[in-house]
Amino acid sequence: MKGIMGRKLGMTQVFTNDGTLIPVTVVEVTPNVVCQKKTLENDGYVSLQLGMEDLKESRATKANIGHAKKANTAPKRFYREVKSDEMADLEVGATVCADLFAAGDMVDVQGTSRGKGFMGAVYRNNQALQPRTHGVSRTRRAVGSLATIGRNNGYINKGRLMAGHEGNYTTTNQNLEIVKVDMENNCLLIKGNVPGPRKGLVIVKTTVKPVKHVDPVDLIDYSKKEEA
Repeated sequence: MKGIMGRKLGMTQVFTNDGTLIPVTVVEVTPNVVCQKKTLENDGYVSLQLGMEDLKESRATKANIGHAKKANTAPKRFYREVKSDEMADLEVGATVCADLFAAGDMVDVQGTSRGKGFMGAVYRNNQALQPRTHGVSRTRRAVGSLATIGRNNGYINKGRLMAGHEGNYTTTNQNLEIVKVDMENNCLLIKGNVPGPRKGLVIVKTTVKPVKHVDPVDLIDYSKKEEA
């Protein structure tokens, strides 16, 4: 498995030479630095710790500064670990760029979903509305009786589906195709949508599904038309 961190910039669309429209998400992949190698002997497992986006030393903690100096780099804003099966040859201080992947690679993209604030039980848990008659008040979208569960009347069990904070959880969209790798702008064009808001942090990793690569699509090259 291989992986890299980036920021979701938004969605757009590209066209193939036969006129097919492909919706894609643009992920900006600034160079990641290998800040630490986890080994089986020292840590009990094997992985690489990647760092992204330089941070001013005045805004970084002493621990962050000392950790970054071991990799001969500046303190980073984000640190994440990825399994290093296909990246085991990288050493501490090495740089990982967008060319880690190629067009046609199948990836899983992990991010934090958009937060939607405090939401009611009908929206959040798909609960049914209360009836319109039989003494029901105007609040038809409110939660019904909660404490009628046999002997434990008056006690609400842990995990009960109720209103609360919706969204803002870690989620992964699997089996997405990389349509294009733009090294000039340090971007990946990934088919479909990925979790998170604009400018949100995402991790692009090799998919866990059996098919790791497909034939890349043939996109229209507009630069050739401009030269002509």
